Amino acid sequence: MKKTIFIEGMACGHCKKAVEKALQDLDGVTSVEVSLQDQKALVHLEKDISNSTLQAVIKDAGYEVIKIQ
Repeated sequence: MKKTIFIEGMACGHCKKAVEKALQDLDGVTSVEVSLQDQKALVHLEKDISNSTLQAVIKDAGYEVIKIQ
């Protein structure tokens, strides 16, 4: 299973690492690919994680979720 998260506010490599770490620390996340250029994260999951949980960890890292597909 995978979800694409569109994120606002990422501007540099530090931002990318912060989002990657926040998502990778969630139980059930197998891999994360963050694109600064596209302002999105592709998250591969081994079990379903609610969109609200994904949004909360990104918000806690200091960024805004635009939408999750």
